[in-house]
This record gives sequence, structure tokens and C-alpha cells, in this order.
Amino acid sequence: MKIESSAFQFEKEMIWEEAGQGVKRQIMGYNNDLMMVKVAFEKGSIGSVHTHPHTQATYVASGVFEFTNDGETSIVKAGDGVYIKPNASHGCVCLEAGTLIDTFNPMREDFINK
Repeated sequence: MKIESSAFQFEKEMIWEEAGQGVKRQIMGYNNDLMMVKVAFEKGSIGSVHTHPHTQATYVASGVFEFTNDGETSIVKAGDGVYIKPNASHGCVCLEAGTLIDTFNPMREDFINK
């Protein structure tokens, strides 16, 4: 079954979902093959270490994060990116409040089927 977002997403009309203490997300454009998600973090909040079968690419839109990805840890800042292989263990700690733009292939059906 084809699953697909509307052609345009307007921030002021989109719902923020709680995704953990100090973490919230907005589901942006998606179809079965691709999903973009905006994730806002408060300083000190944690993106818990987890795995999933999706390929993920993350763009740091703002803030500073300590990211652990497949056993390697690095500090990433606005303008940086992170590539996460399928099933790689990953998570982050927000050092300065900021926003990540996550993309997934295929889409994260678990994010829309709640």
C-alpha cells in the first residue's frame, strides 16, 4: 500500500510529537521510500541509544551534539552531518539546544502508525 504525505508541509500547521524528555519531533515529507523528520532538543536532553533497520542521514541544523554512531563518538555542530548504517547502534546527547533533520530510507512507519 502506498503511503505518502501531502506535497507541502507548513511548520505552523504541523504537530510536534514528544519523543523523549526534552526532545520533540515533526514528521515532514514522506512516502514508502523516504521520510524527513525535524527533531528539536533542549540542552542536556538525550536521544537514547537505539537501532533500526533503516538507513539514516542526519543534518545538524542548529546546536551542538555528542553523537555515538556504531561505536564511534564525535561532536557535531550546525552544518555537520551523520550517516547511520542500517542496524547500527546510535544516539546523542544535546550539548547546546538545537535541531536535527533526520532522513530515513525506507520511511519510519512506526512514526506514523501510532
